[in-house]
Amino acid sequence: MSDHVGDPATEAFVAHRNLLFTVAYEMLGSAADAEDVLQETWLRWVEADFAQVRDHRAYLVRITTRQALNRMRTVRRRREAYVGSWLPEPLLTAPDVAEDVELAESVSMAMLLVLETLSPTERAVFVLREVFDVGYDEIADAVDKTPAAVRQIAHRARRHVDARRPRQAASAKAARAAMESFRHAVETGDPQALLDVLAPGVVLVGDGGGVKQASLHPIVGADKVTRFMIGNLAKKGLSIIVSAVTVNGTPALLVHLDGEVDGIMAFKVEGTLISGLYYVRNPEKLTRVASRAPLTLR
Repeated sequence: MSDHVGDPATEAFVAHRNLLFTVAYEMLGSAADAEDVLQETWLRWVEADFAQVRDHRAYLVRITTRQALNRMRTVRRRREAYVGSWLPEPLLTAPDVAEDVELAESVSMAMLLVLETLSPTERAVFVLREVFDVGYDEIADAVDKTPAAVRQIAHRARRHVDARRPRQAASAKAARAAMESFRHAVETGDPQALLDVLAPGVVLVGDGGGVKQASLHPIVGADKVTRFMIGNLAKKGLSIIVSAVTVNGTPALLVHLDGEVDGIMAFKVEGTLISGLYYVRNPEKLTRVASRAPLTLR
């Protein structure tokens, strides 16, 4: 792309790059796959007759959506062979993402897992319509459906997602407070303090990708989660440093064990209690986190 600096097509692509990345990431849950989609989008963009493209944003979103849908077929086959639980790749995000409540929710770890339960076309329609307010006609061009069909898909996807949203979503202040309480409990190894901040039905999902040790199946219940976490820390006997970061638009913790990045802990908070814990340890998903370079998503 550097060879085209100053070219109008390049300037248009760069102007919309954050938006295109976010569309691809929300459809795929993987920054690496989203970057591949952007590369494919760029190759098709430079082949287009730029003078005939009336709406650069719409054209680029259409290409990105189609490439992401193609990639989803490959990704789904790959995930079927994934060792243990699969979690989205965490992204350090800039403060402006957290301030945009709708965007922050749409890229949160909890929401990305909900989007995994949609079909590829439902997911594309939901992301374009609900997150980016793209018109039905424009979405129809992107997913190769009629506008009427897209309206039906959007309604079905919205109903599916709404049924799985937290019943009592926490404010940003409450989410930070819950995370800090969790952080203190982990750092001090205090099981009661941990129990006090966990919802009775809390679910812990760990992703080691077959490379790092992680529970192969979700752990459910405050007592089981507490025993697992406190027990593991005691067994390891390692020096632990836990730092507050913003990941996918929400408060999260970056965990170092003996000076090395061990993982990212993301949270779902309902009311004042943590109802979901998502611990990503797979090293392939931590390269962006380790770089400490936050992203602006649109």
